[in-house]
Amino acid sequence: MAPDVEAPLLAASSKPATAAAASLPRRNKYPFFCAVLASMTSVLMGYNVAVTSGAQIFMAEDLGVSDAQIEVLSGAINIYSLVGALLAGWTSDRLGRRLTIVLTNGFFLAGPLVMSLAGGYAALMAGRFVAGIGVGYALVIAPVYAAEISPASSRGLLSSLPEIFINGGVMLSYVSNFAFSGLPVHLSWRLMFAAGVVPTVFLAAGVLTMPESPRWLAMKGRRGEARVVLDRTSDTPAEAEQRLQEIEDVVAAAGSVAGNGNGGGGAWKEVATKPGVRRVLAIVLTLQFFQQASGIDSVVLYGPRVLAAAGVASNTLLLGLNVVFGVAKASSILVAMALTDRVGRRPLLLASTGGMTASLLALGSVFAAFGGARDDAALAAGAAVAVVVAFVCAFSVGIGPLAWVYSSEILPLRLRGQGAGVGTAMNRVVSGVVTMTFISLYGAITMAGAFYLYAAIAAASFVFIYACLPETRGRSLEDMEELFHTK
Repeated sequence: MAPDVEAPLLAASSKPATAAAASLPRRNKYPFFCAVLASMTSVLMGYNVAVTSGAQIFMAEDLGVSDAQIEVLSGAINIYSLVGALLAGWTSDRLGRRLTIVLTNGFFLAGPLVMSLAGGYAALMAGRFVAGIGVGYALVIAPVYAAEISPASSRGLLSSLPEIFINGGVMLSYVSNFAFSGLPVHLSWRLMFAAGVVPTVFLAAGVLTMPESPRWLAMKGRRGEARVVLDRTSDTPAEAEQRLQEIEDVVAAAGSVAGNGNGGGGAWKEVATKPGVRRVLAIVLTLQFFQQASGIDSVVLYGPRVLAAAGVASNTLLLGLNVVFGVAKASSILVAMALTDRVGRRPLLLASTGGMTASLLALGSVFAAFGGARDDAALAAGAAVAVVVAFVCAFSVGIGPLAWVYSSEILPLRLRGQGAGVGTAMNRVVSGVVTMTFISLYGAITMAGAFYLYAAIAAASFVFIYACLPETRGRSLEDMEELFHTK
């Protein structure tokens, strides 16, 4: 029997162009490399957001910048990013996803360069404004490109890449702060900003080697180019043909005309006329609201203050624990990347928000139980550290990266760029509100009260996800149109 079985197999293997071979799934790594290259822009985003944490010490000494000015300089980037977030959709629909990523790198080149050469506070703010625009662009365009270039089998993984790269950029900024801290004051902070300039040139050049989004190409009537890209980024030729047909059906249904450039305006009119489109936009905005309103930045940006209130007295230990939180956050995102295409978006989101609710309740209870007493300081500090790590992990294994993944998936093609921009604007506004009110909040209602409030918001996000978010794992982006009735 053995020869009879092996002969056909050997014969088949000698004909790579057979229909059977063409239909077999293959591990296509090309979309992964494209998504990684596009997502590298998120490293620059994380770097630019966090680099002031160490640079501010030296800026204050060198330029005489006050604490109030430092606070505005550090926090205003969330507000500035709104400009980029709102422009990114419009830009990506007209220039294309790829050129928009190049433009984003241009902002990350100009902004830090202005700051590194600044002679005063006005120039620092101008550079921060330019970098902030880049932050808004990066938050929108990297997940959109990753979602549109990926086959359904790996879209969750690849769309999660920007989130892990943002955290990588934050960690690199801490390394930069440490590496240049021993230099003369007038050089140290300037080199911290300048270090983020060099990679932008090489990254922009690399992005130009990537293919354009096949969905954008189809939307512009460039069918042949879209087919070539889909052939390179799909798992099988049959899948490439199916994806192309689905994209064309969506474009035709939207009434798109090649090169007319008016898709965005028509799409926004649908918000007023189509319940399905309104539902999708409402889901995106609500999901982005809950991602930030549940208080992640109160821990990420004020972690040392929280732990100090819980009884950790050593500054060295506080900073060391902050690094632990960063490692836990990045590691959990890797877990989310590995599971999102296997387990699904909905189970991870529910587990994430449920875990956040429980850990926030526990953190509030630590402060409520121990209060200002110092007899049990060690116990309170240990409990607070454990619960904060649990909270950060719960956030990062689900709603942290998947808010971006889910939002980029469910938006219809004609609204994806601009819809993602509006969702990002919501995310940045809420983030700014949380970061600029946390100290006042716990001053008014105590640290325990603040975390109980965040726990209530996290619980509301669990209910919202359970009631309103269907599973999207394994579905093509065009299939979302049927799922949410946005055609």
